[in-house]
Amino acid sequence: MILPKPPRFYHASSSEIFGRPEVSPQDESTPHLPVNPYGVAKSFATHMTRVYRETHGLFACNGIAYNHESPRRGENFVTRKICRAAAAIKAGRQKELLLGDTSAERDWGDARDTVRGMWLALQQDAADDYIFATGKLHTVQDIVDLAFATVDLNAADHIKRDERFMRPAEPTRLLGNPAHAKEQLGWEAKTTFEDLIREMTEAELKVLG
Repeated sequence: MILPKPPRFYHASSSEIFGRPEVSPQDESTPHLPVNPYGVAKSFATHMTRVYRETHGLFACNGIAYNHESPRRGENFVTRKICRAAAAIKAGRQKELLLGDTSAERDWGDARDTVRGMWLALQQDAADDYIFATGKLHTVQDIVDLAFATVDLNAADHIKRDERFMRPAEPTRLLGNPAHAKEQLGWEAKTTFEDLIREMTEAELKVLG
């Protein structure tokens, strides 16, 4: 009788589990301090994944991913919203972009890099937890400046602050330390933040024709 291969489980965890951490950058051992329901749910699932690995011997790993973007990002996310607006304003289909706090910082990377990390985590002899991050912080304003520069527009002429988009419990200091993933998996982010935002903005221009 040929037994089937034991399943391998990957849990897509999130930097939101750290919420407002007391240390920066964060690694796999940083305590969880989530500040929103999503972060709380992800923290619970991350702990459960470890329990099933350590107590029941399952191949179960956590990939703690920081913000990862691509041209396919949902339109309700700020990166896609900004890139799409820059292209639409350039095309004459939109006049202004309403945003909340543009000083908010995140560790933004490319979704393709993150997915490569997911695959690598599942190829190992033993399961473990990994941070997938760039190790670099950028602000929302950085995205705005890059996206509008890509379409040769001055962002200040088109951006307006709207208090409706301010988040009451905003996670802060979310900066990942991917050293463990680099050491164990040979993984590191390959796409720069600048190239990512330019690609996303150019993709929106193509969609608009």
